[in-house]
Amino acid sequence: MASPATLPILSPQSNSGTSGSQSQPPIATPAFRAFLSRFSSTIRQGLSQRRPWYELIDRTSMSRPESLTEAYSRIRKNFSYFRVNYVTLLAFALAVSLISHPWSLLVLLGLLAAWVLLYLFRPSDQPLVIFGRTFTDRETLGILVVLTIFVVFLTSVGSLLISSLMVGLAIVCAHGAFRVPEDLFLDEQEPTNTGFLSFLGGAASSAAAAAAPAVASRV
Repeated sequence: MASPATLPILSPQSNSGTSGSQSQPPIATPAFRAFLSRFSSTIRQGLSQRRPWYELIDRTSMSRPESLTEAYSRIRKNFSYFRVNYVTLLAFALAVSLISHPWSLLVLLGLLAAWVLLYLFRPSDQPLVIFGRTFTDRETLGILVVLTIFVVFLTSVGSLLISSLMVGLAIVCAHGAFRVPEDLFLDEQEPTNTGFLSFLGGAASSAAAAAAPAVASRV
């Protein structure tokens, strides 16, 4: 009697070798994960320094300034004290404007995804191939720069961003001019170069540090 045929069995080592040979997608690279970790930690650190919102909307501390000089002095003092809250208001105004215009939001998200996937965190050993044509890193960078300039300055997206930021800045200046800062402990606060503005600089430096290896390998 003939013996039954045996089926081939793949060993775990061959499976691991096959899976290991597949390259990770650009979104899962260690540089991108480090960028997200640093960015989220700096955001949490910056938001932890915001002032209580009830101090911001205290109606008993509101009065009209007597002159432009007093208004400017109030804005400067209030911004030094409520800078985290003010930047949060600016971000909220920008978010509301983008949410109310979903097409502009999709365009900005697509532009950000193009920078992340096609240049910043794309492995340097994987060339960009579109429609059978291979693009060098300089060509990819040039295309992304031209696309960014076109989207931001030559479409309605740029005007939407500028208008929303101007509305948020007008709200911040109006509040700073009418909020009397005498009850604020301005002398006990940290120096002006710390806080949320330094958080923005830290976030930018974190982004540059995370993306530096990927960019340096393409120069």
